[in-house]
Amino acid sequence: MALSDTTMLGMANRFTVKIDNGGYDLGSWSQVDGLDVKWDLAEYRAGDAGNQRWYFPANTHYSVVKLTRAASAESQQVRNWLDSTSFTWEPQTGVVTLRDSTGAEITSWDLKHVMPLRWSISGFEAGASRVATETLELHHMGFLKDEKTF
Repeated sequence: MALSDTTMLGMANRFTVKIDNGGYDLGSWSQVDGLDVKWDLAEYRAGDAGNQRWYFPANTHYSVVKLTRAASAESQQVRNWLDSTSFTWEPQTGVVTLRDSTGAEITSWDLKHVMPLRWSISGFEAGASRVATETLELHHMGFLKDEKTF
């Protein structure tokens, strides 16, 4: 891959997550999975056009976003957000920001109508010598500007 002197590369281990315009800064995460989109295929075939077909993008599908990291002091902010959404959820926006090696923003994904689906922390064991990890799964309505407006 050819790079210029000014190319900013996104580092796979440098990204942050904020909810509702920074109201909840969920901090840095070590892994994010599920930032993807796929489309159904809508096929139209006229009765008098022989084998002529037209294809259009149909329904859009977004995967659940799964965040993973070592449990830390930032975990409390996640707990605060979960407390605020447990029974009184309202549509919120989440932002996943990819950063370069200096911390500068490369790009971001605005997740619409973010809702927590699951949170978990690894089991604790007194005899083990490992870091506890937490996982947060987020459902959302997408990150593309594909809403129908009338």
